[in-house]
Amino acid sequence: MEENKNKNSETIKEIHRVLDKLRPYLNSEGGDIQFIDYEDGIVYVRMLGACVGCGSLDYTLKEGIEALLVEYVPDVIEVRNVEEEEEM
Repeated sequence: MEENKNKNSETIKEIHRVLDKLRPYLNSEGGDIQFIDYEDGIVYVRMLGACVGCGSLDYTLKEGIEALLVEYVPDVIEVRNVEEEEEM
């Protein structure tokens, strides 16, 4: 159990590292991203600012953010956007 917790902790650190590298690109378009949770290979994020309601959100999320996280963080298999009204 402790080993799994440590592995999740390291995975979450790597997720934050990748998201921090992506953030300037999102900010340049008036958007942002907030890490919500990581569980069973799935990263839960909330898109903020101009990203909310953007027609390119699905593309940005799957082809950009998810693709990079899957490539650079071995345990990540998917990224899901959590809407403001949704609770985990």
